[in-house]
Amino acid sequence: MRDVMAWLPWADPERVLGGLPVGVKTVPADGSAGLDEVEFFVPPYMVATDFPAVFAAMPALEVVQLQTAGFEGVLPVLPDGVSLCNARGVHDASTAELTVGLILASYRRIPRAVRNQEAGHWPVDYLEMDESLADRTVLIVGYGSIGEALERRLAGFECEVLRVARRPRDGVHPIGELPELLPRADVVVLLTPATDETRGMVDAKFLAQLKDGALLVNVARGVIVDTDALVAELATGRIAAALDVTEPEPLPTGHPLWSAPNVLINPHRGGASTAFEPRVARLVRAQLERYQSDEALINVVAGPPR
Repeated sequence: MRDVMAWLPWADPERVLGGLPVGVKTVPADGSAGLDEVEFFVPPYMVATDFPAVFAAMPALEVVQLQTAGFEGVLPVLPDGVSLCNARGVHDASTAELTVGLILASYRRIPRAVRNQEAGHWPVDYLEMDESLADRTVLIVGYGSIGEALERRLAGFECEVLRVARRPRDGVHPIGELPELLPRADVVVLLTPATDETRGMVDAKFLAQLKDGALLVNVARGVIVDTDALVAELATGRIAAALDVTEPEPLPTGHPLWSAPNVLINPHRGGASTAFEPRVARLVRAQLERYQSDEALINVVAGPPR
């Protein structure tokens, strides 16, 4: 086990990690000293970071361990020879729970209930039937570890699950079959990463293939959906949407998506739950120990496998 110099984003990394592995030393989180010695870097979670400047100040850097599953913001500026690892698995529970919550909230009209409660209003149509998740077909687009976690949570809701991924496998359709699958789905959940292939994938043509009354749920990245096309489709009243992410983000005041009918907007909170910290702590500690002992790192998405 060799000594490792790390930059960790927490004021008290020993508390977060349950103690630092023997031989791991940290530089001040405020970046005031020691950046030139950092080999292992964990960027802060959901905080704007000037990665080119940070990387320039870390000439000894060998590993970047993200706290997010997405890595599109770092990949274009990753220095040569540096391994980039994402947080696959860390957000499975939080994001899957939120997805179920967004579906149920949309189907059972929870936002309307909250508005009525705030107004002290009991609606005259309170006996009108809500939608139910039971007997519905849920299409998961981007079936990875979060998709698997979502399906486990949907198991008790008596719904059918269809699965789509870039790499087809047993029980998982290839993405090329979406035109045949979209008209079958009552709920379409987007879980794909943001890549050149997926940016703008949900365009007017994609939306037109959804059945009347379908619910689009985006818990992936905002750029996957053509926002103008979505606003236009929502305006017809034909479909509904529940969005944890938007494009642009943050969504500006006055943007037409705010006032579009049949849309529920959550401000990018998919991973933000009490399930996050213990899972990311386990990942970071395990990766530090692997790096120290020259074991293969997990979740390497770019750079040397190490």
